[in-house]
Amino acid sequence: MDTPALKPYSRLLEPRVREALSDTPVVLIAGPRQAGKTTLVRQLADAKRRYITLDDELTLQAAKHDPVGLIRTLDCATIDEIQRAPELLLAIKKTVDEDRRPGRFLLTGSANLWLLPKVTESLAGRMETLTLLPLSQSEIHATRTNWLDHVFAGQLPTVTTPLIGESLIDAVLRGGYPEAVLRATPRRRQAWARQYIDALIQRDVQDVASIDRLDQLPRFLEALALVSGQLCNYSQLGGQLNMDHKTASRYVGVFEHMYLLDRIAPWARNPLNRVVKTPKLQFIDSGLLSALIELTPAMAQQDRSRFGHVLESFVHGELRKHASTAERRYRLGFYRDHNQNEVDVVIENPQGLIVGVEVKASATVKASDFRGLKQLASLAGDQFKMGVILYDGTQTLPFGEGLWIAPLSTLWGEAAHTAP
Repeated sequence: MDTPALKPYSRLLEPRVREALSDTPVVLIAGPRQAGKTTLVRQLADAKRRYITLDDELTLQAAKHDPVGLIRTLDCATIDEIQRAPELLLAIKKTVDEDRRPGRFLLTGSANLWLLPKVTESLAGRMETLTLLPLSQSEIHATRTNWLDHVFAGQLPTVTTPLIGESLIDAVLRGGYPEAVLRATPRRRQAWARQYIDALIQRDVQDVASIDRLDQLPRFLEALALVSGQLCNYSQLGGQLNMDHKTASRYVGVFEHMYLLDRIAPWARNPLNRVVKTPKLQFIDSGLLSALIELTPAMAQQDRSRFGHVLESFVHGELRKHASTAERRYRLGFYRDHNQNEVDVVIENPQGLIVGVEVKASATVKASDFRGLKQLASLAGDQFKMGVILYDGTQTLPFGEGLWIAPLSTLWGEAAHTAP
């Protein structure tokens, strides 16, 4: 597959940001480093909005030593990488309480600010947070259909840009970080990923946590990559690096705050007393995950099981991105019980309706592959909206009441099949 041409991608979050700026004093765009936050806020710039970045050392020192003085000079501003100087947030609170004009401050942050001290009380009710993750396949292929909104409306998008076989492997291993998307070979993407992780650990970790042994973090992240998609056993993870389970849990939290991975809670409906309560780990970007485990296209072709774990993270990441721009709120979970019935992703809407998604790296789907979805459907009853197996194929077909098979490429499709 050819390297995508260098171009400015249209971000699906942009209309949401503009909407928030029209009625909210402070808007935060949060997400991982190099996901495109700075590019997006620069596209939103106008003559009255001053731009400052806290990656500039002089500006950072001014923000830390005299936050009130710095904010006093700003009437309308974009502040990039706000997590580097959380001292500014109290000063922002003071000025917006005096002048609540909408859109005064557009912030970006590469860490979950709500988990930093004093943020909740300082900007609660004054700030809207929007999440910008690495490029989705919809953004790469310039489609706008939201898969989550459509499946809960009883529709499955139609494939417009089919990716199967080697093309699908390339897309999964490439991931969505703009710089990585443009790299021509897996080796170059892996080089970028290594530098990216080193920069995060050396520069950004200390903004969200005080960690004495930074040298442990790269090895721990690699250990997490090997168990992506599996239940999170902190004692086992910590034991690999001679750390206790509390330290392991804390380190997982640090990577989660930096939008590298998610801890996925199991779906449960009372009274379900056989559902495993342990969360599952998923990396948000399949390209970064592939680089960490050094998975090449040739290896993915030969070892479909190994590729399947990365493909599951890819689907999780795509659904997470759809959730950030959907018309409604959705919660992503998973289902697994003690009889080993499982569903890779369980999506729940505010009314409690659920859609189950199974991910297959194969072009063949068997009736037995629906075992977990059928169990989920029987437990959920009237809450069960649809069950879908996303597979490496081209056809969308019904497979029983409320059950479907659909190409993975429907995740970035356009028009829709109406499900009966």
